[in-house]
Amino acid sequence: MSKFKFYTSFLLMFIIVSCGTNPFTGKSTLALVPNSQILPMSFQQYNKVLEESDVVKEGEEAQMIQRVGFKIANAAERWLNENGYPNYTDNYKWEFSLIKDDQKNAWAMPGGKVAFYTGILPVAKNEAGVAAIMGHEVAHALANHGQQRMSAGQIQQAAGAVGMLALGDDQESQQLFATAYGIGSQVGFMLPFSRKHETEADRIGIKLMAIAGYNPEEAVDLWQRMKDASEGAGPPEFLSTHPSYNERIENLQDWVDDAKRTAAKYGVTSFQN
Repeated sequence: MSKFKFYTSFLLMFIIVSCGTNPFTGKSTLALVPNSQILPMSFQQYNKVLEESDVVKEGEEAQMIQRVGFKIANAAERWLNENGYPNYTDNYKWEFSLIKDDQKNAWAMPGGKVAFYTGILPVAKNEAGVAAIMGHEVAHALANHGQQRMSAGQIQQAAGAVGMLALGDDQESQQLFATAYGIGSQVGFMLPFSRKHETEADRIGIKLMAIAGYNPEEAVDLWQRMKDASEGAGPPEFLSTHPSYNERIENLQDWVDDAKRTAAKYGVTSFQN
C-alpha cells in the first residue's frame, strides 16, 4: 500500500471512530477533539476575555441577561431530561455575562459560557428578543459546534497534508495545490459547515426560548431588526459564515408553530414578549 493510500485510509477511519451525537437532531457529529480537552481551554479563554473587558455586573440589563440565560439553560435541561440525556450537561458551567461594548454581537463558548455585548441590546429591543439571541447562543454550546469547528479544521489540515503528499516533491504543483485547496476547502467545506451550524442553532434556539416561556414569533422580528441594522453590510452568503438574513427570517417563520407545539408538551402555552 502506498503512503498516500495509507494516510487516506487512516484519516477516514479516524473520522469514522471520532464521532459524537447531537441530542437535538440525533445526527452524528465530528468529535476529533474531546470535551475533556476543549472545556478547560474554553473556561480559561472565557475568563481571560472577562478580565480584559468592561463587564456590567449590576443594573437592570445585567440582571436581565442573567435571568434570560438561566431560563434558557433550564429549558434546555428540561428538554434533555425528557429526551433521554439527563447527564448531558454535567460538565457544563453556565455563565452569562454582559460586556460594555458597541458591537452588535453575542457569542457562546463550549461548556455554557455566553457573552452579550451591550451594543446588541437595542436591536434585541425587549426581553423576548434577548431570549431569541440567548437561545441561539445556548444552542451552539449544547450542539457542540465549537468542538465540531475545531474537528473540521483538523480534517481540513490533514486532508491538505495528504494532498501535498500525493504530489511528491513537485514544488510548483504543491504551491498550486496549496492555493487552490485553501480557497476550495474554505468556500466548499468550512463556510457551508459554519452556515449549517448557524441554521441548526436557530432551529434549536427558537424551541428553547418557547419552552422558557418567550414568544418564538419574536425571533422573526429580531432578525428583521438585525437585517435593518446591518444596512446591507457583509459578504455574499457563499463567502459568509452565516446564512443570509432573508433565509434566516424565512426559516424562523416556518419554525414558529413547531416551537409553540414543542413548548406545549412542557405545559407552556402562553408566552412573554
